[in-house]
Amino acid sequence: MSDILGMIIYILKGSLITLKLYIVTIVLSIPLGVLGALGKISKSKLLSSFVGFYTWIFRGTPLLLQLFFIYFGLPHFLGINFSKFQAASLTFILNYGAYFTEIFRGGILSIDKGQYEAAKVLGLSYPQTMRRIILPQTIRRVLPATSNEAITLVKDTALVTAISMEDLLRNANQIVAREYTIIPFVIAGVIYLVLTSIIVWIFRKLEEKYSIYE
Repeated sequence: MSDILGMIIYILKGSLITLKLYIVTIVLSIPLGVLGALGKISKSKLLSSFVGFYTWIFRGTPLLLQLFFIYFGLPHFLGINFSKFQAASLTFILNYGAYFTEIFRGGILSIDKGQYEAAKVLGLSYPQTMRRIILPQTIRRVLPATSNEAITLVKDTALVTAISMEDLLRNANQIVAREYTIIPFVIAGVIYLVLTSIIVWIFRKLEEKYSIYE
């Protein structure tokens, strides 16, 4: 029993890294996605093309490859060095920001154009229209897709084991290699399930909150 308790404690220590990476990614990638979406639908060809290129790169290549490039490639080619956590955070933020860009772009474009015209009649500027009318409705419409990405992110954090970050999965794997038992994998699986269940609950509450915009 004490051995299992020791395993749980050690794996939970790794889950703190997983949770920290998750929070940093969500907090920064969603605003990046909103800004990216606004940039992609803007009338500026240069800005729209730049955002389009960004999303093309980060949605079209594997997340693991991006992680390797930022952690191993940038120091080699440009002399830019990141700590493991910094490299992982930057990679995940840019990757998920690209996906959120497309999610929010689709949500914004789904809003009836009559609402823009109504806002113009009321004397609202474009920023005011987006902030007060369009984005609240967009958030409601993109919540299911955003929820799916948020859940996927929990599982994708396991990729950081590839650069030897001591996250939840790596700590579990170390115990398996040392003790020759799959119990740590079971414990890790339960923790992942708990995390994803919490996220599902949070997004369900958000959907209820923003249902007033439908």
